[in-house]
This record gives sequence, structure tokens and C-alpha cells, in this order.
Amino acid sequence: GLVRKLCMMFGLAHTSPIDGSIISTTTPLLVLILSVSAGIERITKGQVVGLLLGMAGTMAIIITSNSDHHETSSLFGNILIIVSACVSAAYMVWLRRLVSKYRVTTVLRWIYCSSAIVMLPFGIDSVLTIDVSEMSTTILLATLFVLIVPTYLPNLLLNYSLRVVAPTVSSVYSYIQPVVAIAITIAMGLEPLHTDTILFALIVFIGVGMVVQSYKRRANTQ
Repeated sequence: GLVRKLCMMFGLAHTSPIDGSIISTTTPLLVLILSVSAGIERITKGQVVGLLLGMAGTMAIIITSNSDHHETSSLFGNILIIVSACVSAAYMVWLRRLVSKYRVTTVLRWIYCSSAIVMLPFGIDSVLTIDVSEMSTTILLATLFVLIVPTYLPNLLLNYSLRVVAPTVSSVYSYIQPVVAIAITIAMGLEPLHTDTILFALIVFIGVGMVVQSYKRRANTQ
């Protein structure tokens, strides 16, 4: 989880929110690959085609990120986002095995404690130099919001979902992320929407959609 968030933060600092959110939608495809490799799921022809389409669209976004009209994108940033997606996929498949054996809160407690220990050498100087007296109520509330709403709560819900559905099904709901991100980005004027971005996004969405539909058909026949 720590590597995933670091790659995502540094990646978004070097690329556009639109490109980053579209690339992140490949997580369900990566989860499918790992789930098949781990023997959790079986792959079908429709999933293979969807997988290839999704990867093709993602690679197209990454390759065209250095073109002149994508001023806020970069190859380095997009590569970091795809690394984050890969780590997310591995995390979900690995987590499925853990939550089937242990309580969700137990798994989260150990994940956050181990992450804190790993990051302590890198952040100890910043922690020791914090001037608590200068921290206003707004800063404290903002810090609590970041810790609870976008960090702990999503991981808690994800862990619970993995107890009852396959990793591919859970990961598929990251599909909503680019829709929201693109709408907010354009509304705030942070990034114009390019024609090639729409085209490549459609290819990614079609690929992911084929994987999901193939999974649903298989579930209905069982």
C-alpha cells in the first residue's frame, strides 16, 4: 500500500490527472492476470481480447504523453502511475488470501504498523521538526480527513469486499475514477480534453468492459 501511494503521488505530480486516472483503470486487467497466475480465477477468450485492448490503450496514452499538445503530461509521471496500478493489483490479490484467514481490522492494523516502521527512517526528521503550537484547528482537521476518509476508510471497505467477491470484481469499480477525475479536471480548468485521450480512453474502457462481461457470463452459467 505504501509503494502504491508514493508512486501515485509522485506520478500525479509529473502528469495530468486525466492521463493518470485513465491509466489507473488498467488495475482490473492487472488483477485478472495475477488472479489467473495465482489460480484464483480462470481466464476466457473474451478476457484475453479485453486484456490486450486495455493494455494497448494504456500504452498509447503513455507513449503519446511526450507529444507537444500534452503539455501537462510526462512519460516519467505516466510510468509511475502504471507502476502504482501494478502494485495495487498485487496488493488486492495478496490481500484476498489474508482477509480469508484473518479479520479485516487485524490485517489493516499490521499493514499500517509495518508501513509506519518502514517509513520512519525517511520521515523522522520531519516529525521531530513539527511545531505543534503552530498547527491550527484547520490543519488538524485536514490531517484527520486525509488519514480517515481517503486512506483508512477506502482500505477498510476494500478489505471487506474482498471477503465476498473475487479481486477482479472489486478492482473493476476503480472504473468510476477516471469519469470523476476527468469531469473535475475539466471543470477546474486544469487540463483540456484532447481527442486522442478520448480515443485511447474508449479503448481502455472497452477492454475492461469485455473482461467484466466475460466474468459475469461465467458467473451466470455456474
